[in-house]
Amino acid sequence: MNKGVWLALVLCGLTVRASEQDLRVAAASDLQAALPAIAAQFEKATGHHVVLTFGSSGNFATQIENGAPFDVFMSADIEYPRRLEASGVAVRGSLYEYATGRLVLWARKDSGVDLGRGVAVLADANVTRIAIANPTHAPYGRAAVAAMRHEGLYDRVQSKLVLGENISQTAQFAESGNATVGLIALALALGPAMKDAGTYAEIPTTFYPPIEQAAVVIRASKQKAVAAEYIEALKGQAARAMLQSFGFGVR
Repeated sequence: MNKGVWLALVLCGLTVRASEQDLRVAAASDLQAALPAIAAQFEKATGHHVVLTFGSSGNFATQIENGAPFDVFMSADIEYPRRLEASGVAVRGSLYEYATGRLVLWARKDSGVDLGRGVAVLADANVTRIAIANPTHAPYGRAAVAAMRHEGLYDRVQSKLVLGENISQTAQFAESGNATVGLIALALALGPAMKDAGTYAEIPTTFYPPIEQAAVVIRASKQKAVAAEYIEALKGQAARAMLQSFGFGVR
């Protein structure tokens, strides 16, 4: 495929209002509930319009390496921003670890699944489909696999797995009933729609590697000064409080 055509397809999710004056932020899907309010705070304080695009961290890293015109990358896995910084695709010294994510079991209220039993419930006969994010490019998917392996369940339940392109799609599978249970981000479980539709149980953080999340400024950005200002805003009390309210761990 022609690179120009490919890149146009990559960027089809960008809001039509996006212009060269807008700050374009590629953000991990677990931020869908928390980030709009943070972006709105930044807009109000600075007058700069922010365009948010959500997706899987691994896919975004590849797109940015191939020239996708984002200004800031907010990844759910710190290793992707580190890779971009090390290769010179991101501005050296701009990396900021803004949060640590948490993994939960989530099921609809009418599912009949006893989430109080924890990860062990995944082996039950009435749990026929388990939604996780694709571990190839989604850090929450890798965390889900690690949690199941920790409890010796992965081989037993692998045939039940349904893979979401990112953690948001994974949550949609569970919320719609297309999966009996989802292993999703706590931040999404606390969002208005999922909070009302189902229940969740936290998976012990000792079951999976830390989900360290980081932001970085993209070197090709034409808005580097604004991008740096945005990352500084993430360090502020208002942004940190918003992230905490959606279950993220912050320093």
